[in-house]
Amino acid sequence: MRLYRRPLAAVLGGLALALTAAGSALAVDGTFAWTGPEGKAYSIQNPPDDKCFDMAQEARGARNATKKTLVVYTEKRCKGKATRIAPGKSAAGSARFASVIFNPR
Repeated sequence: MRLYRRPLAAVLGGLALALTAAGSALAVDGTFAWTGPEGKAYSIQNPPDDKCFDMAQEARGARNATKKTLVVYTEKRCKGKATRIAPGKSAAGSARFASVIFNPR
């Protein structure tokens, strides 16, 4: 198994670098943060435009520190009740959501 670690790491590293370079023009600048299970804070930097993300676990208190509008949804696959959050704004700390889309078209 050790023989495969370096090539695998190189491939994954190259893929991540390629995606970062190619996706930078399509990313929303800034940070999206939320509160997860047991009050633990989570965030992502420069999320991609117009792509729906399902939350893998409990998520609440969305905070939009990006430069563009995002929308959180009460159901997965960006369905259910939608709440728009403008740049620099936050949802109520108790407001749960199951999916999010950044800079929707």
